[in-house]
Amino acid sequence: MPGWSPRQGVTRLDKWLWAARFFKTRSRAQQAVAAGRVKVNGERVKPARELRVGDGVSVKRESFDWSVTVKNLSEKRGPAEEARKLYEESEASRVERERRMDLRRWGTEPAAALKGRPTKRDRRLLEKLPILQADPADDSES
Repeated sequence: MPGWSPRQGVTRLDKWLWAARFFKTRSRAQQAVAAGRVKVNGERVKPARELRVGDGVSVKRESFDWSVTVKNLSEKRGPAEEARKLYEESEASRVERERRMDLRRWGTEPAAALKGRPTKRDRRLLEKLPILQADPADDSES
């Protein structure tokens, strides 16, 4: 496969993460590994860790977690279709990631945005809502 390292069968973790398109730049991949958001075979590692085919890699980025097995090695970044061939995502990881994407797509629960009591401005905005302006007691008396 093109992009193999001079030492056949191994490549640096940060280069592989960049080539597999988990991170946009290699320096961001290095920062994530150094921060402990990337683990190889369940262990915290350094960016220069040599990666081999069959290694298990777990990546935490934003609110998404990937748990993948390395299928191929590459140090060159290519199209997304080729990057997808570098790893195989576990079924549990894929299901959980899709669930989180659905939650994100539907937005946060309204109660999560509330921070204590409403301010004077918030109360005035609530009073302007058409639902709160119509009083059901007035309709029943007519």
